[in-house]
Amino acid sequence: MSGAQAAPDAIEVHPERLRLQWPDGVAELNAATLRAACRCGGCRAGRNTSADAPPRLVGAEPIGLYALQLRFSDGHERGIYPWSLLRELARDGVGAA
Repeated sequence: MSGAQAAPDAIEVHPERLRLQWPDGVAELNAATLRAACRCGGCRAGRNTSADAPPRLVGAEPIGLYALQLRFSDGHERGIYPWSLLRELARDGVGAA
């Protein structure tokens, strides 16, 4: 698959965290960390930040075979999270729930 990461076997969206079941283990990432890791143009430019209550996950949609598009309680739903980024965040222990 030319360096692309395979999709997880199972995905669970909880308001406070995203749980991913990979063939080699489970990763849990908290919603606030995922929101902060958004790489969309608006977030990279600092335009899509919210100082309100911590963001919660309200949904997720697969994008092809390579990523998830996450929806947050602050209305943000433009970020695409490739499997490789989610694996990296989990491996680094960043945002573990």
